[in-house]
Amino acid sequence: MAYRHLFGPVPSRRLGISLGIDLVPHKTCTFDCVYCECGRTTDLTCERREYVPTELVIAELDDFLAKGPDLDYITFAGSGEPTLHTGIGEIISFIKDRYPRYRVAVLTNSALLTDPDVRNALMPADLVVPSLDAVSEEVFLRINRPCRGLTAEQVLEGLLEFVPGYPGEIRLEIFIVPDINDTEEELRLLQEAVAAIRPDRVQINTLDRPGTDIRVRPASIGALERIAAMLGGEVIGAACTERALPPESEDVAETILATIRRRPCTPTDLAALLGIRPAEVAKHLRVLESGGQIEPVQEKRGVFYRAT
Repeated sequence: MAYRHLFGPVPSRRLGISLGIDLVPHKTCTFDCVYCECGRTTDLTCERREYVPTELVIAELDDFLAKGPDLDYITFAGSGEPTLHTGIGEIISFIKDRYPRYRVAVLTNSALLTDPDVRNALMPADLVVPSLDAVSEEVFLRINRPCRGLTAEQVLEGLLEFVPGYPGEIRLEIFIVPDINDTEEELRLLQEAVAAIRPDRVQINTLDRPGTDIRVRPASIGALERIAAMLGGEVIGAACTERALPPESEDVAETILATIRRRPCTPTDLAALLGIRPAEVAKHLRVLESGGQIEPVQEKRGVFYRAT
């Protein structure tokens, strides 16, 4: 079966070997974050609906998981905000009922947690990783650029409603954008919010791949460590690459392009993610670049390739 809504498994910086589930078309989201590595949001919306067929996603999962792959997590992430999909609860319940050995994680920007249907849908998941990048409205608008009518206060309210009743693990992610949300005042507000939310872990992140706004740069490791200490958190580390997995598709170029469409990658990233030789990666990158399908971008960590 060719999978349209599953990707990976990939070595995740946070979750080990993770099978991704993408529930919305690229790039459908409640935010248009300046740092997003998936690119600009083309469908900025807060409307929940069945963006892709729930039954098709379940059929793909059933086919893949029946093979008994070695996974650390099955993760709802990808091209936009997964809680926009009205079938996410049904899909999570299918995994936990049919394949209970697998842990389920949901990465969410927290925008829809004020909706009781969203909160209920996430209850069977083992891990939820919600984001909170700003508490003040001004900083929230500068970083997250939300859909009309969505406020920083609502995002925080949703977290405060969801976390106390959630039985699984909560890892609150805070993405640091230098000179915007690392001021003394904003960090104080974030500190107060973390104390009120009381997540199991706080994870401090910053730019690792090219973001939407080319002016956004990564925070220094020293700054991240200082902020992590202040917020009682940890700095997110490098990707887990010791269990690189070969691509499912026989068409390596297609697999590389599909990977880059979801996240800009360096050649080293691709070799580790897909378990193929660097020379083979370089060969396919040259073909894809000459065909105008990808382009190189120089960043601090090296040359990244992103889809055109």
